[in-house]
Amino acid sequence: MPVITLTTDWNKNDYYLAATKGLIIQTCPNTTIIDISHQIPSFNVVQAAFLIKNSYRHFPKGTIHIIGVNSASGPDTRFLGVSFDDQYFLSYDNGIFGLIFKDKPEEAIEIKTFDNFSPIFPELTILAVAACKIVKGIKLKNLGKKVKDFAITVPLRAAIDESVITGSVIYIDSYRNAITNITRELFNRVGQNRNFEILIQSDHYRITRINQTYGETTIGEILAIFNSINLLEIAINRGNAADLLGLDTSSSIRIKFKK
Repeated sequence: MPVITLTTDWNKNDYYLAATKGLIIQTCPNTTIIDISHQIPSFNVVQAAFLIKNSYRHFPKGTIHIIGVNSASGPDTRFLGVSFDDQYFLSYDNGIFGLIFKDKPEEAIEIKTFDNFSPIFPELTILAVAACKIVKGIKLKNLGKKVKDFAITVPLRAAIDESVITGSVIYIDSYRNAITNITRELFNRVGQNRNFEILIQSDHYRITRINQTYGETTIGEILAIFNSINLLEIAINRGNAADLLGLDTSSSIRIKFKK
């Protein structure tokens, strides 16, 4: 059964979502529609990319991902379809693909406009229509013209200065845990099994160990853990770390290793 996913910065109660789902069901029946998220902060392609990057590989081959984030279109807006890792991604030329993919997509096309195109609601009249054409067996290359390049936004990476890693909070999850851009690989490579301190909010909070599970720490205490995608996460056992520690996606996290 074909699968189409939706990721938008709409409110889930907006008519946009119902209209898009209705068109998909009407145009390509028997398609499974999966909502990845409709709670992306307005225009925040970084948050959308984080969710898609860390979830798409769990979908079956041939899945089509519609990404309707930062969709304010003008006369020069390009609508792109790319294939990567045996899946399809339909969005705007707003830099999001550079945040999702580590490597260059196998194919990228500028989707042509269809009958009844509306620049006010392109998720419906461009992206959803293109998704259903793919479901019906039309090749991606036949939906427009091939493009050699498109806007690329480079992911924010942690910085290294001698024995210090300076990273950033890049996502706050539903438990209010703060996920950073510090990878397990970077931590191990720089740390080389040395003692360390994780400094939060200008050294106000300090952590000196990495948990294997959340429950190793007393309820209400701050902890650090490498999560299922091997990124360092700051949490509070049974608590809301982001709220209680004043963390958001502009917060920095430093790790100082003993020399």
